[in-house]
Amino acid sequence: MSVIKIASYIDHTLLKPTATHIDINKICNEALVYGFAAVCVPPPLVKVARSLVQMGVGEDVDALSGTGKGVDSLSGAGSEGRGADKQATAPGAVSPVKVATVIGFPFGYSTTKAKLAEVTQAIADGADELDIVISLVALKEGDWAQLEEEMRVLTERVHAAGKIVKVIIESGILTDEEIIQCCSVYSRVGVDFLKTSTGYAEKGATVAAVRLMREHLPPRVKIKASGGIRDYVFAAALVEAGADRLGCSASVEIVKLQIPERSEGNERG
Repeated sequence: MSVIKIASYIDHTLLKPTATHIDINKICNEALVYGFAAVCVPPPLVKVARSLVQMGVGEDVDALSGTGKGVDSLSGAGSEGRGADKQATAPGAVSPVKVATVIGFPFGYSTTKAKLAEVTQAIADGADELDIVISLVALKEGDWAQLEEEMRVLTERVHAAGKIVKVIIESGILTDEEIIQCCSVYSRVGVDFLKTSTGYAEKGATVAAVRLMREHLPPRVKIKASGGIRDYVFAAALVEAGADRLGCSASVEIVKLQIPERSEGNERG
């Protein structure tokens, strides 16, 4: 397996119910330092994350601890005295790190009207990407028309604002046939990503689920794998199976496991 620059695939995620501004500051800092694709935060903390990533500056945690050597966006280069030459994102510029949040999380019970209100608020607060949980009640009752109509309403609202929709289907508790039907329904709706899991079910992302989704989705619909991704080997396997994005809370540990291979001159692919 070739070494993948895994950081650019990762949505650095913190969705615990006790998350605070301090926690969000930490993950936004890490996202800027390591070059993660996005931070995924609870809806009440979207404004905080937006302001932090827009600054475009992250302090290397190793440098801050006094070692004087850190990692700059997985380049493998040391960051001796980087603080003096870092520059914030220019006013009006787009941060390289996106802000994602969740809608109807974690069980998808909310009504369509409630989810739409959450979507509207998240967009107003500065979210770039919205990870929306489907109604598993409707799915298990076979009400595919309701599922399609709900997501069509939500997707139209999100896309009208120029934002990204990721639909969470909770693949770990679905049959293969239900996953395939989700691929068909949400492809018709025009969502941007199908996402495996919330991380709250008994089973998270699997290589088999990602492969199945990739087989039954058109190329324009991307895949986000999440739930239980705690090491580089599994993360890379999911990417090779077809995942375009990874939802991880152990993001820094995953990236750090990759760094020794790169720093020893063993980079491949």
